[in-house]
Amino acid sequence: MAVTVDRAPAETGAGLSSRAAAEAYVGGVCFKQGPPALIGAELEWLTAHGGSSAPSSRPKLSLFADALGPYAPQSISPDSPAKVLPGGSRITIEPGGQIELSSAPFADAAQLCARLLEDSHFLSGLLGTRSIRMISAAADADRQARRVLRLPRYRAMERSFAGVGPYGKLMMCNTAATQVSVDAGADRAEIAARWKALYAVGPALVAAFACSPVLYGAPVGAWASQRMRTWLRLDHTRTRPPVRSWADPVTEYGRWALEVPLLCVRRGAAGEDWSAPPGASFSDWLCGALDDEIGRPPEIADLDYHLTTIFPPVRAAGHLEVRYLDAQPGDQWAVPIHVLDALMSSPAVVAEATRTADPVADEWAMAARCGLADPQIRTVAVELLTLAAEHARGAEAADRIGAAARRCRSGRIPDGSVARCLPEEATE
Repeated sequence: MAVTVDRAPAETGAGLSSRAAAEAYVGGVCFKQGPPALIGAELEWLTAHGGSSAPSSRPKLSLFADALGPYAPQSISPDSPAKVLPGGSRITIEPGGQIELSSAPFADAAQLCARLLEDSHFLSGLLGTRSIRMISAAADADRQARRVLRLPRYRAMERSFAGVGPYGKLMMCNTAATQVSVDAGADRAEIAARWKALYAVGPALVAAFACSPVLYGAPVGAWASQRMRTWLRLDHTRTRPPVRSWADPVTEYGRWALEVPLLCVRRGAAGEDWSAPPGASFSDWLCGALDDEIGRPPEIADLDYHLTTIFPPVRAAGHLEVRYLDAQPGDQWAVPIHVLDALMSSPAVVAEATRTADPVADEWAMAARCGLADPQIRTVAVELLTLAAEHARGAEAADRIGAAARRCRSGRIPDGSVARCLPEEATE
């Protein structure tokens, strides 16, 4: 998550009295109400060990731990104090050795970007002491997918996703994203408007920032965002909520989350198997249908954990977490941060963004496959970026968004190459 949710830890053994209570709990913790003011982000990089001319090997976890020292996450160094970086970010290691920075929340997007830039340089310096390189790419073009993080969560996840071919492991180990988090809203009406807008603008922004046409190990097919392709091929019950039919996301998100199949079940011992009964949902566990298989009823802590194993394009985590954007070249990750900050800047702009995006609001697959090569999606992307530039906070943000709008109008992806789209029958 880009910005952690502040919630009181559930007491050991704290149970759930009913499905209605569970749904209400989800609505309360996933949609924190208050005037929208904060923005945060999570940046991910692929990593490699050795010089740029050396074979691209994944760093060993021990190398990460040595390089990061007191900043190492406890997932790789259990006794680490996991210190916050100077700019306020925390470090996480992903299953394939990707490294990520999760920011603190800020009231100003420019300050957020400045602090993230500071922390990215600090992190690069730490990793450089052990010859670990950060690679600004949304998809690994050179290496087979291989999981290096041996936590029971990811072991269970890999096993669960094995049924969708290579896509699950590719997503886990060979992709990287730029994620942006914004406040949910002051009340249910504003939450619904912001939620609807973030989904509506999704396909056009996927195309605007798609920059992962090559993913090693992916099945044959030309896609503008191979990273997004992996998500589109995963279990739709976990990744594709029917949000366009939701009048009240606070209520509907809880209903949907309880029906998502369990990805894993936390066990006591670290080496224990966390696999969940195949196809069983949290609601099945809640009603007692899994008591014999799991051996206990679910607790609030189990529901908290389950919420971290659902992966919609926009995830409710107290704030709204936008998860659909590719990692960007260099420091260009600042552009989508400023874009989303501008598009969420006022109720009027939120409404205008929703109207602008509506013609392509359901075109997730087309946006990921063709990107800016699709004329209608390109038109909407340019219109949204132009709207964002008009409402950006500050001249520098407006200039950077304006440059991105001109790039999109010319049909070029973030690295400067020309977007293209093969006929659909030629991509699979």
